[in-house]
Amino acid sequence: MVRAFVLLPLIALAACGDAGDESARDAALIAMDPVIARALHDPLMTDPDLASRNEANAAIGFADSGALPVIAATAEETRASQEAMRMALLEGGPLSDLPPPGPARGGAVLGPTSGPAELLAAVGAPPTCAAALGEDFALAADLPAPAAIPPRAMVVQAGGSDRAGCRLRIVRYLSAAPSEDVLQFHYVTARRAGLAPRRYAAPGDAIAGASTKTERIAVHVRRAANGLTGVTLVYRRD
Repeated sequence: MVRAFVLLPLIALAACGDAGDESARDAALIAMDPVIARALHDPLMTDPDLASRNEANAAIGFADSGALPVIAATAEETRASQEAMRMALLEGGPLSDLPPPGPARGGAVLGPTSGPAELLAAVGAPPTCAAALGEDFALAADLPAPAAIPPRAMVVQAGGSDRAGCRLRIVRYLSAAPSEDVLQFHYVTARRAGLAPRRYAAPGDAIAGASTKTERIAVHVRRAANGLTGVTLVYRRD
């Protein structure tokens, strides 16, 4: 109860006075109570850049957060990411060159706001699989070899399904490596797994491949904030 009595004058003071004193009042409250600090500074669900964090319908919308990434593609981080990718690939043998883009591939560009319909269509999964999709970051830690993500990648969202006929993995991540390096990583990985990947310039810069009618992969890259490369990966195997 002591803390409640101490805070009441400060809260009352916050309700009146000039707006210019707001920062000073916030600082006083933060210094006295971390719970109030969180209440003052946590992102609001009405913030248009963060509204998609409401995961009440995650399996329906499957849109990732619009918040800015917490890392930046500095020159040092870019070199480190490129080197880590190269070393990881060399462990499996000689590297294949990334081919030039082929003719346009049908379908939609996969990005941070792509819904289930576009994601499923990219790997030929039936629309009914949308109901089986769910989010779980643990899925990004145990991906099949063809869908492996590169070292130093920052996973933004992971999900999928293990239901028969809808065995899917969907991963969105950020990398400090340039898009060409990211595409080469997925091209080499998919090729070694026998998925016969091809590179496309439209719609969007992408890698897509398939070994059978039910094993497919699609990887789309884009320019993200802070100089990062944004990646949307969809893998299906049944």
